[in-house]
Amino acid sequence: MKQEPTTEEQHQTRKPCCLVLIVATWFGSGLSPVMPGTVGSMAALPFAVILMWPWGPEIGRWLLFGAASGLFLAGWYYSNVYMRATSQHDPKEVVVDEVVGQWLVLCAVPATPINWLLAFILFRIADIVKPFPVSYIDRHLKGGLGVMLDDIAASLYAIIVALLCLNYEIIIK
Repeated sequence: MKQEPTTEEQHQTRKPCCLVLIVATWFGSGLSPVMPGTVGSMAALPFAVILMWPWGPEIGRWLLFGAASGLFLAGWYYSNVYMRATSQHDPKEVVVDEVVGQWLVLCAVPATPINWLLAFILFRIADIVKPFPVSYIDRHLKGGLGVMLDDIAASLYAIIVALLCLNYEIIIK
């Protein structure tokens, strides 16, 4: 006679619904078998261009900031749902946090290809290296809020370095 799965077994085998997958994995970019965080950050770029390009850099910057703020809240919720459905803590395929962090750094620099490349590289370095307090947040703050906040903290490091580079004309404005 076949035994019914326990509630915990059912919980562990549940798959997140479509909207949760779309947001948490940022349209599937987090499902990349190689460097999902970097792929997620790359997948953030076309959306940033779409948000900024039609409106110009000044209005576009605020639209992108507003989108990052809204996506932060959605990411907090959907990463929680995803983690509950998969019984994982901060799974690598959840990259909505990378998208928000990347967008914040893009908001802080002039909208030129070289500056956006700098923003991309600096954010990836800060997110991978996780200097204090990013590493502390990553290890100690649980749930969707922790998933999202460590990338916000990493974006602040990237913003500071990018603005220093721009201020001291280390890169072309």
